[in-house]
Amino acid sequence: MTTKQIDYCIELARTLNFSRAAENQFISQPTFSYQIKLLEDEIGFTIFERSGKGAVLTPAGAQFVSFLTGMRDDLKRAIEQGQNFSAKYKDSISISMMVRQALYFLPEAMRLFAKDYPDVQIFPKFEYENGMDGFLKNETDILFALKEQTSHIQNTTVHNVFESRIYLIARREDALAKKNIITEEDLYGRTLMVGGGSPQALRNVQHRLISTGKIDYFNSPDHDTTLTNVAAGRGICLAPGFLNDHSGQFAWIPFDCEENFSCVLCTHREDKRKTLSAFIAILKKLYSEAVAFPL
Repeated sequence: MTTKQIDYCIELARTLNFSRAAENQFISQPTFSYQIKLLEDEIGFTIFERSGKGAVLTPAGAQFVSFLTGMRDDLKRAIEQGQNFSAKYKDSISISMMVRQALYFLPEAMRLFAKDYPDVQIFPKFEYENGMDGFLKNETDILFALKEQTSHIQNTTVHNVFESRIYLIARREDALAKKNIITEEDLYGRTLMVGGGSPQALRNVQHRLISTGKIDYFNSPDHDTTLTNVAAGRGICLAPGFLNDHSGQFAWIPFDCEENFSCVLCTHREDKRKTLSAFIAILKKLYSEAVAFPL
């Protein structure tokens, strides 16, 4: 399958007319029709039903064209990014995180890094579930993770960055939002949302609270769903401080417990680039200086 055949197929799906589609693609109709036939022969099913009036998408063809359209858009973006990169940058460093707020100081680190290395691009990748797999496949240079997740990873250097505690998330109008710290007893009679891929330390706290029999709970599939339910007044939740976007939409109150999270950055052991070390050092320095910043 060629990029031209992709363009021809999408154009025919738009016009449903071989003559008009060929004209719009600036080629003869016989050549256009031949390329569509080659594409159908390659993929093994009919995309268009031909008739004297033109062409009609088959059900399989309609689905296929939908995927082709997305593929062409992705390809266009990839080419544009490649052109931008080649024009300005000599190297890049990619960093994988599950959510943007996981590294609150990332934008500031990028600005500081650019002053000394203007020709090196820092490229954030947000992969809520597959970040670890991408890192292990060498698709990214840096992985944000919890230290507990790194014990089985080989050929990796782990950089300790900061410690994050557990917070209660509630609506700002909630009576709990007026407290400076939340205790277990404060949650009695409330509904706690749990699940959603919670880290082990958080699961331990959730289980301990639920086992008292004094707290209702329901499962939430992910953090965004949980926050939506909190905003709707359906319950409250506990979460790591590194998920706080500091937007002020919710009250984040420290929860009184011993559990916390060691947040780290993983790099590939064989990656000895000076620029990579410099970027890691900037991030670590920003966090070490943020003594009064809630994490």
